[in-house]
Amino acid sequence: MLLPSAAQAEKLPRLVLAGPAAAVSFPLVRMAESGALADLAERVEFVLWRDPDQLRVMALEGGADVLAVPTNVAANLYNRGVKLKLANVSTWGILWLVSRSAELKTLADLKGEEIAMPFRADMPDIVFGVLAARQGLDPRRDFRLRYVATPMDAMQLLIARRVDHALLAEPAVSMALRKTKSFPVGLIAPELHRSIDLQAEWGRVLQRPARMPQAGIAVMGARADNPAFVARIQAAYAEALRGCLAERAACARSVAARIDLLSAEAVADALAVSPLEAVPAPAARAELEFFYGVLAERNPALIGGRLPDDGFYGEGR
Repeated sequence: MLLPSAAQAEKLPRLVLAGPAAAVSFPLVRMAESGALADLAERVEFVLWRDPDQLRVMALEGGADVLAVPTNVAANLYNRGVKLKLANVSTWGILWLVSRSAELKTLADLKGEEIAMPFRADMPDIVFGVLAARQGLDPRRDFRLRYVATPMDAMQLLIARRVDHALLAEPAVSMALRKTKSFPVGLIAPELHRSIDLQAEWGRVLQRPARMPQAGIAVMGARADNPAFVARIQAAYAEALRGCLAERAACARSVAARIDLLSAEAVADALAVSPLEAVPAPAARAELEFFYGVLAERNPALIGGRLPDDGFYGEGR
């Protein structure tokens, strides 16, 4: 159910929604195309960010009104003084090791192996490092990490047989499986496998549910001070996500048309397997604070040195 248009007294000439080529962005594309925010703005646009550095520039320079963002980056930006409110957490772990071997079960099974790793010192690398360290492994010494700019770059190395393992997020996982005809899993001899589910590893190692508050939506700049606007964006996102899950093929076609890196088939596959649920930020706070605490044990700078205060969640300030 959408909130009334009192979220914005006058229509904006332009509203920019920005996100990566990942599952967190699928509802943003649907919001931009469906007219769901027509009462807020004359024109609603989706803009792709390709790596965390570009994301940070957009956040610091006001390049977007609504940003799909890894949750640690949102906390870090907020603690550095960037004006934002986290509207929701919607992506609850979409990280997988994709490998040529079907025999791998835990990170320890990869000891000594080369792994293509996107986004050095950002979410995939951070989670991998935390889980390795919690198992007594040194990420830098016990593995040969080959850092690349994006998940798509890691996927290409895997497909080209230049590496045997890559840490990927959906839909790059589904793209790799599709491109090598390893999908569906019922094929007799698939070339690639979803070898290690990092969400399952998180749950096993930390004795938690097998899910992580990985990414969500933040409202940026002056509009972050308008609670009704933030609630309106969250409600529209939640409705768009429900629509994507209910109409996967249609959503996938729209996303592939807007994000040329992705195929409609892989987007539909990703929607079928990704744990997507738009949980308002205040309701996700306990899980976020546990997640942030684990990251801060490894390096407090990952979240900007401290847990975000009430204002991050739209609960004061």
